[in-house]
Parts: sequence; structure tokens; C-alpha cells
Amino acid sequence: MTEFVKIVEVGPRDGLQNEKTPLTLADRKNLILDLMQTGLKNIEVGSCVSAKWVPQMADSDVLFAELPKDPNIQFSLLTPNLKGFESALAVGCKEVAVFTAASESFTRKNINCSIDESLEKFSDVMRLAKAHDIQVRGYVSCMVDCPYEGAIEPKQVAKVTQQLLDMGCYEVSLGETIGTATPDRVQKVWNACLAQVDTKVLAGHFHNTYGMAIANIYQSLLQGIRVFDSSIAGLGGCPYAKGASGNVSTEDLYYLLSNMGFETGIQVDALMQASRNISDVLQRNNPSNYANAYWQKACA
Repeated sequence: MTEFVKIVEVGPRDGLQNEKTPLTLADRKNLILDLMQTGLKNIEVGSCVSAKWVPQMADSDVLFAELPKDPNIQFSLLTPNLKGFESALAVGCKEVAVFTAASESFTRKNINCSIDESLEKFSDVMRLAKAHDIQVRGYVSCMVDCPYEGAIEPKQVAKVTQQLLDMGCYEVSLGETIGTATPDRVQKVWNACLAQVDTKVLAGHFHNTYGMAIANIYQSLLQGIRVFDSSIAGLGGCPYAKGASGNVSTEDLYYLLSNMGFETGIQVDALMQASRNISDVLQRNNPSNYANAYWQKACA
């Protein structure tokens, strides 16, 4: 039996929130409708945050409510605080995400508190999620490097990961936030985490700023990781490296996994059409190597 790798599509949230120009709600909805045709089973719809601070994510709860529900697709919303969680709960969301970082400086600059304080803020979210039978996924930024502190100790990443799992997260995604990691350093982080927890509760979220995302995912596969976040058409630039690419593209991740013999459930033609559609809406080139090769071959 072919081994399955779970792909969590974060383009509608992590991708679009880093795009300079906010899309209309209709365009965001069309993107997700396209993604629903691709075979992807996990799609992060948006973030329940203040539109004042993140206008790209305005009305994410409204968007969630408008989407047709499919029992084979798990939609999720990022809910960084209790107010955001209540918005997600009100529209029937059954999976939410919370985020912190392995870097004190990064946490303070992003959510204006320490790591421990960020975890404390999640306690009410975790309590209510459990009461309403809602799954919670955790994110840990800066798994290798921090834009403010530099290198992060693997044992620190493992510590924060364990704390999120102890609080009740069913899965924790480790984010390689600034794309500077190389496979040897990624291996050290996984080794530290796997000394404490099982591969089944871990996921990888890699950025392609320096072209290392696929290499780092390959290393993660060797360590037994079978869940990865990715973004259609590589949506979302890197806020720490102007003009650089951000999230690894779902298209490139698909190419790696399928050619290594893993099952993803993805229908490639539908994926490529979704990729082209959102690239056209944003009027930008697609940074995905596979997408560009696919369309060149199709037009030859």
C-alpha cells in the first residue's frame, strides 16, 4: 500500500495574508472553491484577526460560512485569541489553529508577549475547543533561525512543541520562518523533537526564500515526517527578505511526493488550474518550478 502524506494547504491564509494587496472576499472564495476540486483534504481558510491589523484576512469567518461543506475536506481557521475562536465557533468551524514561536524576540514583536505568555493566552481557547469538540493545531515559528535572534537551539523548539501538545494540540507544525535552513540543521531539530514525541503529531512548514524548501522537506521525509504545509502558487512573500519567495508551493511539493511514490490524493490538472487562476487574479508570475514546466510542456 502506498504511504500517504498529508498536505495542509495554507495559501488562502498564510499565503494571502502576506500579499500586499488584499483580495476581495469573492476572489478568496473562488480560490478555495478551486482548491476543493484538487483532492486536497485540509485547507486553511483564513485568520480570525482584526481587519485593522491584517486587512487581507478581513471577514474570514464570513468566508468560512459561505463555503460549501464537504465531509472529505477539513477547513480550518487561525484563531490567535479567544475573540477569534468565538468567531470561528459561531460559523461551525471544527478545526482551529494557534501560533507561537521558539524565539522570545519573534514572539514579542509579533504578538507582544513572551512565549510563556502566548501559551497562557491559548488556555481559554484550548478549554473551549475541548468543550465543543474542536481540534486545535499548533504552529511554532522560527524552528531553525529567527530574524532577530539568529540561530535557535533545537531543544528550545522541542520544548515549545511539547508544551503545545501538552495543552491539547493534536498536531504541531514547525515553521522554518525565514527560509535560511539547510537539511543538516533541519535534521537536528527533528532529532530533538522526536526524542520526546512521535512523528504522527508533527508537521513541517518550509519557506523557499533561499531555494531550500524542497531539500528540507526531503530531509524531513527521511526523518519520518508525513505532514507538510504548502501554498498554492507559492502565495505569500517573505516579510524578512524583500522580493524573495515565501511558502513552498503546493505544486512543487506535489511533484516531489508523487515522484517519490507517496500518495497525496491530489488531482494534478485541477491543481494546476487553481494555480493558474490565482496567479492571474494577482497578476503575478508563479514561482513554482513545476507549475512553469507543466505549462510550458502543455503549450509546446
